[in-house]
Amino acid sequence: MGRADSLPLERAVAMPPGFYLGADMLAQDRALVFARSWQLVAHRDELRDAGDHVVTQIADVPVLVVRGDDGVLRAFPNVCRHRAGPLALESGRGARALHCRYHGWTYGLDGRLRRAPEMQDAVGFEVKDVCLPLLAVAEWLGLVFVNPDREPAPFETVVAGIATRIAPTDFGGMQLVHRQDYEVQCNWKVYVDNYVEGYHLPHVHRALTGALDYRNYNVEVADWYSLQHSPVADDATAYGAGQAWYYFIFPSTMLNIMPGRLQANRVLPLAPDRCRVEFHYYYLPDPGVRARMAADLQFTHQVQLEDGAICGSVQRALASGFYEPGRLSPRHEAGVWHFQRLLRAAYARPAGVPK
Repeated sequence: MGRADSLPLERAVAMPPGFYLGADMLAQDRALVFARSWQLVAHRDELRDAGDHVVTQIADVPVLVVRGDDGVLRAFPNVCRHRAGPLALESGRGARALHCRYHGWTYGLDGRLRRAPEMQDAVGFEVKDVCLPLLAVAEWLGLVFVNPDREPAPFETVVAGIATRIAPTDFGGMQLVHRQDYEVQCNWKVYVDNYVEGYHLPHVHRALTGALDYRNYNVEVADWYSLQHSPVADDATAYGAGQAWYYFIFPSTMLNIMPGRLQANRVLPLAPDRCRVEFHYYYLPDPGVRARMAADLQFTHQVQLEDGAICGSVQRALASGFYEPGRLSPRHEAGVWHFQRLLRAAYARPAGVPK
């Protein structure tokens, strides 16, 4: 049948279970996938003014994003150039400088070292010569992304076509209203596989299937993202009337767009069989939209519980020794095929991955 990563959708086969198991595979995910890709880290409102900063983690890289005095958004490794102390311990507002919490070295918001206490006897050491390395950062429709890769793919190519498709929606005008994290007992890729297909909706999410027009539920793929979209049923009071857009941006960003609201999710690997999914809910400051908020939160929570249960069952089955890769549905699983092709391309750089 040829190499699995080169098969067209009509002949596609799911990835073998070895890709979802073991510490070695997880290490490759962190090094070859997460550390080399664009990750959603914040909303514009969290970084509105000079000194506003966000502390996060991408793979094994601690990340600090800060708005400079000049209005420029910058991202740095949250690692002091002295002896690797943290420059910030938590997100915050209005910092005037970045102070290492280990030995007190102080950097400007532009990353340049300003002060290094008691270093006067270090021969040849000059404060002006020290600067934090920059990470790639991008603002887009009110969302902030960071890529730790030294040669990142241009961000514009990653999201090409999305803004035009969802216009006039701009997430920057929305407000963060609710956050909730879920820990799911499955490999992070099992969770993503589940997200990028609607094939399971009638069997796992009866209420969600009723809220969407499943007969007109379609899947499209681009270079770096996939899209599932459907009209929203008229009686879907939690969502309102309109169009539902489910964007997945490789490798772990999910943008669930309903009329007047954005639910932004990020999937983080914690262990070979465990991941955390961060849910951030943004709403327009519109009374009609806000009136649906409580129902939306409750409805989405139930959907997530259903997803967590089925993903946990799949993970256990993958580890059972009795699963052999099955064929994919061309009608419903183009998103799975697309995601797994991108994964295989990332893994192809080194040797020694499961075949």
